[in-house]
Amino acid sequence: MEELLRTNDITLIPLARTLLDGAGIDSFELDVNMSVLEGSIGILPRRLMVRSDDLPRARRILRENGVRFEG
Repeated sequence: MEELLRTNDITLIPLARTLLDGAGIDSFELDVNMSVLEGSIGILPRRLMVRSDDLPRARRILRENGVRFEG
């Protein structure tokens, strides 16, 4: 698995996952429990992971849909 994006924006990961699901790309969210433990105040970022083979395509899909992320 490779990191596709890391964000404190609670709306960005659901959007990205919806776009990826629509394209048939599996994704997995990391650090959800850590975010909950810190009180969901947005200090700790969450990460969205995809398979290494899907990473270039996933990045392209997010960019084409106006999702801003580093990488």
